[in-house]
Amino acid sequence: MTHILTLIAADRLDDSTLSALRQTLGTAGEAAWLAPGRVADIAFSGIPAEQAEQAARQAFAGQKVDLVAQAVQGRKKKLLIADMDSTIVTGETLDDLAAFAGLKERIAAITVRAMNGEIDFKAALRERVALLAGLDASALAKTFDLVELMPGARTLVATMRGHGAFTILASGGFDYFTSRVRQLCGFHEDRANHLVTEDGKLTGLVREPILDRDAKLAFLRSFASEQGVAMDETMAVGDGANDLAMIKAAGLGVAFHAKPVTAGEARFRVDHNDLTALLFAQGYRHDQFL
Repeated sequence: MTHILTLIAADRLDDSTLSALRQTLGTAGEAAWLAPGRVADIAFSGIPAEQAEQAARQAFAGQKVDLVAQAVQGRKKKLLIADMDSTIVTGETLDDLAAFAGLKERIAAITVRAMNGEIDFKAALRERVALLAGLDASALAKTFDLVELMPGARTLVATMRGHGAFTILASGGFDYFTSRVRQLCGFHEDRANHLVTEDGKLTGLVREPILDRDAKLAFLRSFASEQGVAMDETMAVGDGANDLAMIKAAGLGVAFHAKPVTAGEARFRVDHNDLTALLFAQGYRHDQFL
């Protein structure tokens, strides 16, 4: 068999639906369980991956099942690049920082538009940061105290690192947070923007050049080159419009609980599960997780 369809259920995979799908795909082999009763691989050949995915979506319509069909060869990726806000961490750190200036709702509204691709990311970042001019820099530490890792984040990074992959955290947010989240999760490297402070207060400025979607794509390509990893051996994950370039360029690009514009264009979507779905998509069994 040349291809694999992976089905990742939030609860359980229905046995009868699974059997019917195997017949539709024309596979004689049994499903291989990556997590008993919940995550299964179905090997197939002779039909395009997109056709297999469509058949699976129809079979499991209305059920909380994420899925991906791909070639067997090169399934396990050697490089991971991940967005931070609403991907590796549960919230938006800039919005949370704005709460200490009494501006969370105002700034969050701009964030939503930027993540939906409705406004230019760089301009939106400059506008939001300018509103924070004069905020005491101690608010950064207070904001980080509120940060929560996305379920599965540590497991994703530890498992890929443990199997030899190189891992990068790349954010349109700020290096104050990425440097700390990198340590929490175990990423090899982090890249982000830098908030300018002076005399213990935010100046309302971001150090130029601003890291945006093009920079994330450049990081993916440069790290892949440095590590000697082909682009089809890479994985990228994010939720916003500024992640789309790297998601589309990676061997397996993942829209994670993403904004509509991102989910609509990504090769693979995770809508129902946590970040360990990215490990199942690569063929890791649950008992191989670190």
